[in-house]
Amino acid sequence: MTEKRQEKALVLFSGGVDSTTCLGLAVSRCGKENVTALSVRYGQKHEKEIEAAKKIAAYYGVELMELDLTPIFGYSNSSLLKQSECEIPKESYAEQISHTGGRPVSTYVPFRNGLFLASAASIALSRECSVILYGAHGDDAAGNAYPDCSQAFQDAMNRAVIEGSGHLLRIEAPFVGLTKADVVKKGLELGVPYEMTWSCYEGGERPCGVCGTCIDRAKAFAANGVRDPALKE
Repeated sequence: MTEKRQEKALVLFSGGVDSTTCLGLAVSRCGKENVTALSVRYGQKHEKEIEAAKKIAAYYGVELMELDLTPIFGYSNSSLLKQSECEIPKESYAEQISHTGGRPVSTYVPFRNGLFLASAASIALSRECSVILYGAHGDDAAGNAYPDCSQAFQDAMNRAVIEGSGHLLRIEAPFVGLTKADVVKKGLELGVPYEMTWSCYEGGERPCGVCGTCIDRAKAFAANGVRDPALKE
């Protein structure tokens, strides 16, 4: 009998809570030798998340690849990007959504996940991976804040990648139907090193605590009855 070959996975990896939980899940499922992490530069205002990604990849002992898609987003005025004149909102996503009129929030980078996943698909096929994992979760898609984090988007991209790869590759978003609190719960069970992660949209020495992602992160850890390990005394 032919022994079944261990699946190889590529993980879109920002160094934040969600993608690090995804990486931990991939390592537990496939083994570190069968996992590649892919970090993408897209013109973000700081390097903190890239630095975090490097440390976490080393912690897990997985290969970390880097890709620079900055030129593609050069026309965007997303408040996450260096060229933007917009300030990053200092309020929760729920507050931001209340005055966007159904449009994405200002920190939405146009079709970012679509571009990341398409690029990752080419790399994954070249590396003989059969699955791409990314950390989109239900809270991000709520109210159309980040439309490229929705279940509908995941389904559409997965169909495109399956067909475009000759059925050799698929996309999984294991948390797309979950809340961020659910993601943290899963990560705590997996022993994810959250103390190494970086989520804040600002690039200071400490998380700002008042941007949308900081607020959501704090709520997710509080819902699990633990203090955020990344917040040092």
